[in-house]
Amino acid sequence: MITLFGKQQRLCDGLPRREFLHAGGLLAGGLTLPQLLRAEAASGISHSRKSVINIFLSGGPPHQDMFDLKPEAPVEIRGEFSPIATNVPGIDICEHLPLMAKMMDRLTIIRSVVGAEERHAAFQCQTGRSFSRQPQGGWPSMGSCISRLMGPVDEATPAFVGLAPPMKNSTWADPGQAGFLGPSHAPFLPNAQGRGDMILNGVTPTRLDNRKALLRQFDQFRREADVHRMMEGMDAWQRQAFGILTSSRLASALDLEQEDIKLRDRYGRGSTEPAGYGDAGPLLNDYFLTARRLVEAGVRIVTLAYGRWDWHGQPHGTNFENARGHLPMLDQGVTALIQDLEARDMLDDVTVLVWGEFGRTPKINSNGGRDHWPRVSCALMAGGGMKTGQVIGSTNRYAEEAKDRPVTFGEIFATIYHNLGIDVNSATVTDLSGRPMYLVDRAQPIRELT
Repeated sequence: MITLFGKQQRLCDGLPRREFLHAGGLLAGGLTLPQLLRAEAASGISHSRKSVINIFLSGGPPHQDMFDLKPEAPVEIRGEFSPIATNVPGIDICEHLPLMAKMMDRLTIIRSVVGAEERHAAFQCQTGRSFSRQPQGGWPSMGSCISRLMGPVDEATPAFVGLAPPMKNSTWADPGQAGFLGPSHAPFLPNAQGRGDMILNGVTPTRLDNRKALLRQFDQFRREADVHRMMEGMDAWQRQAFGILTSSRLASALDLEQEDIKLRDRYGRGSTEPAGYGDAGPLLNDYFLTARRLVEAGVRIVTLAYGRWDWHGQPHGTNFENARGHLPMLDQGVTALIQDLEARDMLDDVTVLVWGEFGRTPKINSNGGRDHWPRVSCALMAGGGMKTGQVIGSTNRYAEEAKDRPVTFGEIFATIYHNLGIDVNSATVTDLSGRPMYLVDRAQPIRELT
């Protein structure tokens, strides 16, 4: 049996997130694994190996304590951290990100991300769109659009994988919704407990073929009643379901025991313990390595949630106490990922994005925390053949708002699609009413990066 699950969690706003999915095994009456498989093996699928790793910092990371420090501001604004120089003259970042500082020439900082909604959700960082006024079925995430347009590299691996560990007493990040594209393009969600189940437990290939034939008979009448694309692409789902179960490709990619222990140590292991509200974890750096192994195996896009960045202050630790735990681990994991991709000649083909749903207040509150601040936030990008070693945009003297070159969520998404070879001015996906919908809303790739 394959089991993909996570507990429903909450952040400070108390909003529940969707529970992670459960997938059963191969049963005579139906196959549940295909309902979670995302790739559609259609004619004309691109054979490109370009891919994306989208790292979501759930809760809202403090931009002014990471990549946009204001050392000349009053102490209640600038906080406790000092800037350090990087290997690119004129670019300074936080003292707790020394490894990134040494490789800034391979990174780009965006200091002026605008348009965030004050919602604890990964929605904008997954879809690039506003939560309000959604079409029927909802906006699909970038991963689902990539799955629909590009399909899988190999039927033994899904096009779209979401990684997120469980947490206690805190909402976790949704890895991305399929929206109106339907469940065939939702993320495949392997978790630690389910990885060992991606094998044929006592089922011979002959019995598997018999069940395959039976499934086709059951599906014959189910297609008649399909009105929400639940059955669209079922043949493709089933092909990939059986492909995964008869191939070790995906299970092998998820098995970190195959990696050299020195490389795993370079990424940093992090903590596997679920985190409570405000705790400095779980910081599962193994997920950075897993993401690299997945894209190397042929996954188009991997989303992962890292840490918990909603730091309002006591009694859950101050902004700076939590940052001292999070930032060094993020620094180690991201830089190891970039170096590993580069060593394998994959960096130009893999776009890495690191960001959260919004920024934090310039002024530190009475509990030593920073509160929600949707007016401006930051992002870090690398790889994808982009022009790196630069900072895009700036904020005013207190990091309150974009001073110049505001960058929208749509522009970041357009850049990623461009890196994948997808033209946002012509590529569309079809909604439930049959209308073609553009991938971004009136946005173009960031000119400084292309």
